[in-house]
Amino acid sequence: MSDSIKIVTDSSVLLTADEIKDNDITVIPLSVEVNGKNYVDEVDITRPQLVEALKQGFIPKTSQPALGNFIEAFDRLGADGSSVIAIILSDVLSGAYASATKAAEMSTANVTVINSKSTDRGEAFQVLAAAQDAQAGKSVTEIVDHCRDIYSRTSIDVLIDSLDCLVAGGRVSKMTGLLTKLANIKVVVELHDSSLDVVSKGRSSKSLLKFVTKKKQAHDDNHNRIQALSLSNVAADESMLTKVKELLIGDQDNVPYIAELTSPIIMTHTGLKAIGVITLSEKPLPNF
Repeated sequence: MSDSIKIVTDSSVLLTADEIKDNDITVIPLSVEVNGKNYVDEVDITRPQLVEALKQGFIPKTSQPALGNFIEAFDRLGADGSSVIAIILSDVLSGAYASATKAAEMSTANVTVINSKSTDRGEAFQVLAAAQDAQAGKSVTEIVDHCRDIYSRTSIDVLIDSLDCLVAGGRVSKMTGLLTKLANIKVVVELHDSSLDVVSKGRSSKSLLKFVTKKKQAHDDNHNRIQALSLSNVAADESMLTKVKELLIGDQDNVPYIAELTSPIIMTHTGLKAIGVITLSEKPLPNF
């Protein structure tokens, strides 16, 4: 029997190929539907391909995660007696957590499923910490506690350029979407424990930058240093990415920074030009 712990996550996470390989992380692909056809993330549709679909006017939908994929992965990883920890994207955004939980009950392996209450690089912060803890011989309980601590220090704000995808997904009313489109209103949505909430709105991209400035000021006022920053995006303008980075971390080369395309799963919610501003801080940041 093995006393090792293996780490599983889903494909909404933003991890580099090296991070996945070096930390022995298993990534279970999720699915999206585009123009009536189902695609498996990173199997038969890539992130750039979904960007192209959005540019052509197709608004994707999320598909129900395949229960069998989770069961197969759990059984395979636990076959040698290893315990499995699955860190899954927020149940606010997907049914993946529910599927993973049900799969854990059906699996022959000893599986602990964590609702990361996060996604993308925010989820990756937890996954990487869990993988490193597992390699260091930490217990399941210690890893779960570490993930909760990281969640408390993670913020996910998404700068939305167009509400089309949010409206199509039923997350804002069609009337609200129509009014904001007519007025060219930009919004910022924030992923919370049990909801996705609009926290700022304005008539131009300047309003988005104003929100970012306010966010940085809150960090400074609370003496709460940003330890890592991700600007996960949907083909956002490079100039906008640069401005957001400069506002938050300036030229601090010691702050890990990544700006990559987000997953197709997240693109279904955010639409073109969206920017996910994801930070890991030294301590929890009060709401502002």
